[in-house]
Amino acid sequence: MHNFKELKVWQHSMDLAVEIYTLMQKMPKDELYGLTSQIKRCTVSIPSNLAEGAGRHSTADFARFVDISNGSANELETQLILANRLQFLSQNDLQGVYPAIESIQKMNYNLLKNLRK
Repeated sequence: MHNFKELKVWQHSMDLAVEIYTLMQKMPKDELYGLTSQIKRCTVSIPSNLAEGAGRHSTADFARFVDISNGSANELETQLILANRLQFLSQNDLQGVYPAIESIQKMNYNLLKNLRK
């Protein structure tokens, strides 16, 4: 069992979640139960799956949840690209978010690689 709060990837994904929730205030109100809600859910899923996996009793289970977390990071990136294409969020709105997502994806990948050794 791991202490998830010590994981850098968990810490960064929590910071990203706060940034995304702030950014969602710019989304159109009629998207509250659509794209905005989906973006929030997958954002929360990133650190939540890391925490859940860290609490499991096997390395294989932990690795599975890290993999799910990375899938949520990819989902988040896709939904933000869509929000930009729909002109709900500008490229300027997202300029700091994309590098943070990429960093989390890389940290998840490296964590997964180390867990599977």
